[in-house]
Amino acid sequence: MSVAQLHAVFPELEAPEKQQIQDAIDSLCYDYRQQAVGLHQVASGYRFQVKTDMAPWVARLFAEKPPKYSRALLETIAIIAYQQPVTRGDIEEIRGVSVSSHMIRTLLEREWVKVLAHKEVPGRPALYGTTKQFLDYFNLQSLDAMPPLEELQALALEGELEI
Repeated sequence: MSVAQLHAVFPELEAPEKQQIQDAIDSLCYDYRQQAVGLHQVASGYRFQVKTDMAPWVARLFAEKPPKYSRALLETIAIIAYQQPVTRGDIEEIRGVSVSSHMIRTLLEREWVKVLAHKEVPGRPALYGTTKQFLDYFNLQSLDAMPPLEELQALALEGELEI
């Protein structure tokens, strides 16, 4: 939830200043720094979430397994994230194989990508880019928080990057 969304919750005449809300959020972040749950900033605002070192314990409480994504889907979303805006043809050229309509549909349904525009070439292919939901899912505040592509390539070559 963003500061603006929190501000909108209050009746107009009783609403605190946005800076007061931000100060309260900062105070909560500080208060929760030693707790198992913390208040974290993501692209769409702030959310409470279990700290990384507590995740294995919390996972034991829930039988539901997180969805498993295919290597092809993860490669596709990575290409979109690092190269956006890209067309399906661009993705296919980088991957060296065709990209199924189902895969693009899955990314659109999960709201990880959206059509930003259409390329001004014959056929007007869609240009895809990532969304705030993508950033939130991968716990990123912005695309700048992603590791440099060169770093990922080096890890992949060393066999340390597991997809």
